[in-house]
Amino acid sequence: MKTKIALFLGLLLITNVSFADLKVGFVNIPAVLEKAPQAEKAKKRLEQEFSPRDKQLVAQQKEIQNMDDRMAKDAAIMGESARANMEKDILNKKRDAKRAQQEFSEDFNVRRNEELGKLQSRIVEVIRDIAKNQNFDLLLTDGVIYASEQIDVTAQVQQKLSALPN
Repeated sequence: MKTKIALFLGLLLITNVSFADLKVGFVNIPAVLEKAPQAEKAKKRLEQEFSPRDKQLVAQQKEIQNMDDRMAKDAAIMGESARANMEKDILNKKRDAKRAQQEFSEDFNVRRNEELGKLQSRIVEVIRDIAKNQNFDLLLTDGVIYASEQIDVTAQVQQKLSALPN
């Protein structure tokens, strides 16, 4: 048992010596995403693309609410068939609105993921370029609990990303 511990400690010492000249860096991807001008442009594109459908969904909900209010107010004076028809119309409109909302959410998520994927690819390219140009042996992004400011290259990534065309 003591020889295993000694061997382990010896390997640790040898490993530390061989990594003494290792150049390591860290990039905070969420911070880069938050400040990237490309992210803001993508957000605006999505808003432009989905704003008309969103307004349509809001109008649809208002129409359903108005029908519900009219039904509650006039139900007592309506005939049986008129009330049944209105209930049926309201139910159909609610079903259509729910389906439209689901389709909207799915379409929006697909487009958002496409835009995010493009941006993430661009960020990875910038990180790799910095790593190669500055001779980093290792650049870490996720799962880092602590990184000193000396090895944090997030600002460099943001600066380079800002210089790229949107």
